[in-house]
Amino acid sequence: MTTTASVAETLLERGTYLVEGIAACGTCHARPGQESADIKGDLAGGIPFRIRGRAAYAANITPHPETGIGGWSDADIVRAIRQGRRPDGTRIVAMPFELYRQISDRDALAIATYLRSLKPVENDVPRTVRGVVRPRSTRRSTLTVPEPNRDDAVAYGAYLTGPLGRCIECHTPSNEDGAPPDYEKMLGAGGVTFTGPWGQAISGNITPDKDTGLGELADDQIKAMIIHGIRPNHTRVGRPMAHIYYLNIDDRDLDAIVAYLQSLKPI
Repeated sequence: MTTTASVAETLLERGTYLVEGIAACGTCHARPGQESADIKGDLAGGIPFRIRGRAAYAANITPHPETGIGGWSDADIVRAIRQGRRPDGTRIVAMPFELYRQISDRDALAIATYLRSLKPVENDVPRTVRGVVRPRSTRRSTLTVPEPNRDDAVAYGAYLTGPLGRCIECHTPSNEDGAPPDYEKMLGAGGVTFTGPWGQAISGNITPDKDTGLGELADDQIKAMIIHGIRPNHTRVGRPMAHIYYLNIDDRDLDAIVAYLQSLKPI
């Protein structure tokens, strides 16, 4: 269902809001040294990281013609985001494509539009390759994902924290190292270890469990943790939470995120 708000936005406006907000692409795709909690990087990539047994370097996603995505079409960018395929057919690793393939057609195109508007930055990043090159003719996208209903707070909150923000990917543990998140039994329960420039971090429980999760917190306290990185006890939530980006999430979207988190099964 398309809402009035989505019709009023241009693709570039929507892409800017997503990439510089909930999607927080710079969390992974900034250059080393630009990935701190209070610097927005230029998306030229190069940060090494490891999650769930997967190691990779974040790619240069500026439109530089040789070292970035300057030679890619909109369709190439959308396919890379949602299906994990480069234009040459090789597979991209360490991105949550099980979520990203649920990004709507318009939002995926909006993100592509934003990335193509960036200043090209030359930065040659080591490429992590998995799988063989497939013929170009076999890479046609058959995905068609409609616009989410922004008027359904819980459903739209699920969209924001899932496909767009990948919050549930970071906060849902696997049954074993390297396995995909256990969304069926452990959705939002936390305990995932991230290794990056910040050192090691372990994601928290974002279910409404009263003892180990968010169950005793008021909505405003949850919002403060998201956008400011401050817990009710005044300790700070560390990296890789992207608070400098989350500050751009508008109030209505924050309300939807909290509504969804409060709807989760307590674990």
